[in-house]
Order: sequence, then C-alpha cells, then structure tokens
Amino acid sequence: MSGRFNGINILLKGCLAAILLLHINSYAQKIFYSQPERDDSRNTAFEIIGKVGQHILVYKDNNGDEAISIYDDEMNPVNRVPLRFRYNLLNVDFINYPNQFILIYQYQYRRYVYCYGMIMDENASIKGQPVLIDSTDVGFGNLKHKLYSVTYSDDKQRILVYKINQNKELTNIFYTFLLNDQLQLLNNSRVSLPMENRKDYLTGFNLDNEGNFVFVKVGKANNKDLASDAWMVCKPAYEDTFYTAPISLNRRYVDEFKLKLDNDHHLGYAVSFYYDGRKNDVTGLCYVRYRYLDDSVDIVRFIPFDDNLKAAARNGAARDDAFDEYFLRQLILKSDGGFLITAESFYSSSGYNPWNRWDYLYGPYTLYPYYDFYYTPFSPWFYSPFYRSMGYSRFHYNDIAVLSYDGTGKLEWSNFVRKDQYDDQTDDFLSYQLMNTGLALHFLYNEPYRRSYILRDVTITPDGKLNMQPTMRSLDRGYVFMPRYGKQISANETVIPCIYRNFVCFAKIQF
Repeated sequence: MSGRFNGINILLKGCLAAILLLHINSYAQKIFYSQPERDDSRNTAFEIIGKVGQHILVYKDNNGDEAISIYDDEMNPVNRVPLRFRYNLLNVDFINYPNQFILIYQYQYRRYVYCYGMIMDENASIKGQPVLIDSTDVGFGNLKHKLYSVTYSDDKQRILVYKINQNKELTNIFYTFLLNDQLQLLNNSRVSLPMENRKDYLTGFNLDNEGNFVFVKVGKANNKDLASDAWMVCKPAYEDTFYTAPISLNRRYVDEFKLKLDNDHHLGYAVSFYYDGRKNDVTGLCYVRYRYLDDSVDIVRFIPFDDNLKAAARNGAARDDAFDEYFLRQLILKSDGGFLITAESFYSSSGYNPWNRWDYLYGPYTLYPYYDFYYTPFSPWFYSPFYRSMGYSRFHYNDIAVLSYDGTGKLEWSNFVRKDQYDDQTDDFLSYQLMNTGLALHFLYNEPYRRSYILRDVTITPDGKLNMQPTMRSLDRGYVFMPRYGKQISANETVIPCIYRNFVCFAKIQF
C-alpha cells in the first residue's frame, strides 16, 4: 500500500515540476550584449535604427565621426560602416523596413541647407543615388539645429519632410514634401497657417497612410499660462490648404496634447490633462475625437479623476494635486475604438531652481522650439550627451499611471506601476521603455540595487491585470541599462542601450 502511495507522490511531484518548468519557460527570455567598441564612449550620440534583414543597425556619432554599426541576431559585431558627410551635418532621420532603410539627412554648406534622402540595405550600402528633397538659403551663419522635420505613416508607405517659417505677422508658412517609400515625390506644397498669438504652438504631428497631415494647434496667452484655446488641423495629402476645427474647451485649460490616428476610420484621437482654472491642479483628462476628412470634432469629453484614482496616484490619501507631477507619455489606440494612456510622475529639484510644472512643459527643448526662424521638433529616440539637465541637480521619476478608456471616454480600468527612481545631474538611467507584444504591455525600468540598478519588467494585460515578472536572467554585472532610449524591433524583441565601464553598448532582449 505504501509503495502505491509513494508512486502516486512521485507522479504528483513530477507533474508539479513540469507545471513549474512550463511556467518558467513561458516567461523565459534571452539577453544578448554587444561588446564595447573603442570609439563608443559615454559621449557617443546614437540612435537605434532597428532590425533590417538579418541585422540590427545602430547609428553612432562621435564628435562628427558618423557610422552605422551592424550586429547579428546575438549582437555580435558584423561591420562598422562610416558615413562620410562632407559638411556641417545638422540632423539624420531613419525609417526602417524589413529589408532596407531610408536615411534622410540635412547639412549646411555655405549659405544653403540641403536635405537629401537615400535608401540603404541591411549592410548599410547605398541603393541607387541620394535624392535631393529640398534646399534653403539661410545666409552665412552656422545653424546649430536642424531645419527640416520628418514624420511618416504607420505603414511607412508615406513620408513627409517639412519645414516651417514664421513671418513677422505670426503666420507659419509650411513647405511640405510628400514622398513614397522609394523617395519619389508625390506632392509638394507651400501653405500658410495663421497664429493668433506669438505664444501659440503646434504639437502632435502625425501622417496617415494616405499622406494626410494632422496635428494640434494650441493657443496660450504667455509662456507660463496653460492653453485656453485649441484646434485640430489637417492638410490633405494633395491639397495646398489647412483645415482647422476648434476644440470647445468651455473655459477650461489644457497643457500638452498627445495625438494618434486611426487609419481604418480616418479618426484622430487627442488627449491632454485639463484644469478648471488657469493655475489650478490637474482636474482630469480631456479627450478629443477628430474626423479629419470631414474637418469636424465630434467628441470632446472632460473626464474628471475621482477620489479613488487620485488616492491611487498618490499611493495614499486622495488630494486635489494628485496628478500635478504626472506627464502624459503614450497614447495607444485599441481595436474596439477605445484608447489607453500612460502618464509618469516626474519632478526635479535643486537648491536654486524650484520645480515648476509649467517650466517643464513650456521651457526650452519641449513645446517651444521656435529658435531663430524655423520650427524644429526633434526625435524622441535619439540619444545625445549634449542635451542635458537645464540646470537641474536631481531628477525623480516615480509611478506610472495606466488608464484604459472606451470609445466614449468612459474609464474601463486603471492600474499603476510603482517605482521610485532618482539620480543626480543626469536622468539617462531613469524613466522606462514601453514594449507592446500584443498579449501585454511590458514596462522596463531600472530599480536601484546595491549602488547600481537592476532591470525590472512589469506587465499589464489587456484587462488591466498587473504582474511583476521574475528578475531577468543574464543580467550581467557591470551593464547599466538606459531603458528610455530603447527601441522595440519586433513583436517580441527590444534593443536597449547600456553603459559598461564608461562605454556605450547595446543589449537585445528576446521575450
């Protein structure tokens, strides 16, 4: 009898071990690290291009010595291809495809700025000849920033290169160049957009799959004020006209808008925090839906944050200022017509410059890039050691709010990723990367650990369930991740830059 029970116990233990092994393997991930390269110090600027063919490509800039590093699927070096730009390079933009990528670059030579595009393969070899997109006479002074901006559609079949000139009458004059994925010109336009006030600004530039250009125009009285007016704006792909539709704020105020386009239904979704008064606390979320082909705003909802949500945001008692340190990070559209937002708690402190939400929103390098004569929004994925702390001495990046709404603006569920991050003089290792696998959202961030950091992975499922995943395997000592500069390169892979002994390296994480 006892032998029979022993057999059953052995069988049960074997089943339990198999179940545990299956659970572990269901989350098994692999991490591959690149080795430090001699020229890639911590002062190297870089941008992760992505996966092209069988290779992973990274653009690097070492004080004007530009190159593309090519890695295999396990981050072993394959080649380093120099990019020999002859003159004052102002900016580069990349658009990657399964078997090639597009490089759009601009440089100044004497009194002209030239913008070119070229197609390159997975080995960073040029296919055909570079294509001149446009040139601009800027005089003999040396520009310090880019002149042209680039946006592209979700399917990457339409690319828009544009520049904005603001004249003395506060009119923004757009020069747009619509291209296909072979850099063939489909349309170019010169079109004006009046600005009612010098402090008005534009944000949320998007391009749909047909080439329609959509963004938000926001009206402010002065630098420190919240916005009291807002408009949705659309330039149809083949028309030389801007269509504007006002957003009825009803004496409420807004700050930064996030905008996403639903290509299937020709809808624009825009969200912003809103305020009941000019200097009040964050009251809730403003949700706007824009039918851009009809030039009509059909939904404007002001969704207040209730006491339960405020208490969760503070991880304690509900307070009116619960969301004052939160900033919108991502807007994700759902297949059922709803949307999801993420917002991160962020503030900085120093002995001589007190923290102010409005300084952060409307200070340099954020929503006010009207330097010199042209408007120059910059890519959020480009790391440069020269964009530094604007005088702040300590940075704090804390909890992440994740809020899911249906198509009418009703809150379906909410959750919070709890973290407590701070660092002095730099925030390179703080904040997080969001990775969307379709089955869950992965929030990758550094957690302080023994005078350094350890990379954490928290997932949230489509129904709002939060899971703290086990500590990742293969987290080699000495590699410190910079998650905020990472890039998802496939449905289950991401590349994150690291610092190793003062060198820049890259790690591929495969889930």
